[in-house]
Amino acid sequence: MQLKPEEISKVIRSQIKYYENTIKQNETGTILNVGDGIARAAGLINCMSGELIEFEDGSYGMAQNLEENSVSIVLFGSDEKIGEGQTVNRTGKVVSVPVGDAMIGRVVNALGQPIDGQGPIVTEEFRPIESNAPGICERQSVFEPLETGIKAIDSMIPIGRGQRELIIGDRQTGKTTIATDTIINQKGKDVICIYVAIGQKRSTVAGLVENLKKNGAMDYTIVVSASASEASPLQYIAPYSGCAMGEYFMNKGRHVLVIYDDLSKHAVAYRALSLLIRRPPGREAYPGDVFYLHSRLLERAAKLDAAHGGGSLTALPVIETQAGDVSAYIPTNVISITDGQIFLETELFHSGVMPAVNPGISVSRVGGNAQIKAMKKVAGTLKLIYSQYRELQSFAQFGSDLDADTKARLDQGARIVEVLKQDQNSPVPVEKQIAIIYAVTKNILAQIPVEEIRRYESELFSFLDKDPDGVAFAKAVNESGKLEESTEEHLKKALEVFTKQFLETLKKD
Repeated sequence: MQLKPEEISKVIRSQIKYYENTIKQNETGTILNVGDGIARAAGLINCMSGELIEFEDGSYGMAQNLEENSVSIVLFGSDEKIGEGQTVNRTGKVVSVPVGDAMIGRVVNALGQPIDGQGPIVTEEFRPIESNAPGICERQSVFEPLETGIKAIDSMIPIGRGQRELIIGDRQTGKTTIATDTIINQKGKDVICIYVAIGQKRSTVAGLVENLKKNGAMDYTIVVSASASEASPLQYIAPYSGCAMGEYFMNKGRHVLVIYDDLSKHAVAYRALSLLIRRPPGREAYPGDVFYLHSRLLERAAKLDAAHGGGSLTALPVIETQAGDVSAYIPTNVISITDGQIFLETELFHSGVMPAVNPGISVSRVGGNAQIKAMKKVAGTLKLIYSQYRELQSFAQFGSDLDADTKARLDQGARIVEVLKQDQNSPVPVEKQIAIIYAVTKNILAQIPVEEIRRYESELFSFLDKDPDGVAFAKAVNESGKLEESTEEHLKKALEVFTKQFLETLKKD
């Protein structure tokens, strides 16, 4: 084949025409030393804080301390194949995670990579794990309830969409159970749930995923896991990754619930990482910015206004206390950032009161705004009666002669405690919660023996589904959210008929 000179000159001309005189610059550095999951590198002059750094073996790390002559990089994997003198490359990107609908129903690690063995996750979009919280003008106050299905919480310590409510208590008091029951209760309510497991055993996370699958909750849930065996940097970024995944949906106008389980382990992981990169320690050896660590995470929870899509991100952080000490460093920090706390007490748990919510120290700073009007009306007196009962109970154990009024209050309080007890994985719809709380606050249960209250409750719920008055009451509450006089009449009639039937059944038994 003969090439003609004019063809060659044509090709050369076209090449010259599209020639760009640009220099491609790749900034590389050299590792000075490596150990304990930390690498120090020189030569990364323009490196950004939080930037993703690539090593020779294909693993990644995140730039943390930007010093005069070196950069401290925390590793996201093992440091076995990384050695002194090797080169490191800047990626020019901050640490980001994949986001989108493809993530729903999956179990991923802190970097958003699947760990459930169900193949790769195909998403178009990535989102930086750190982003600014929505501004004051973008938000609106919390007004929609996020129902947990747990009577003690929905009645006395309500949670609203866009709120940050802390779950706090000693180990083994049912903190994770409250979180998982809340996820299960979001079924059919168009709420995306994200569960972030920080520093937990893999077997615990596997059991939780199995429980969510069994209850059909994985269809709208993402599980982000940074287990106890993983490096501190991965445990440190896990809650930010989960939050970034949630913000994607919030900005699309959807409602999201994020659970951080738990932030005590998150603070410990950050302390380990900070001490290794030689940051000066402060109180209890935590670094000085440990408050900022959690405030910048929890401030990202918000209820956006209509102009910004009206989406919401509700945060339920979990904190583990030591011997019920809520005045320790990390618990007080997180209490001051959140809009209230649900305090779980070991003594209540061991005495068979589950969920072991202490109504005296637990509070929701959003309060009745996060309840439908019917629940607000019915539960208004509940917390007061319950608190008075606990006070009276401590005095009554010293005295033998009690007047009739005190006895009546103690009897009513004992019934309230029974009503607020609830089994795991059995959330109660709001209209049924209203019915049983109405019954106990109006003293309709006074004739029912305390040991029969649980049976009364389960049979009442079945009765309300069939009884015409019960059906009319439930329909009115679900449609209007109010307890009008006519609606209250339907409920009264249903409760009178059922209580009469139940007492007759008890006599026969």
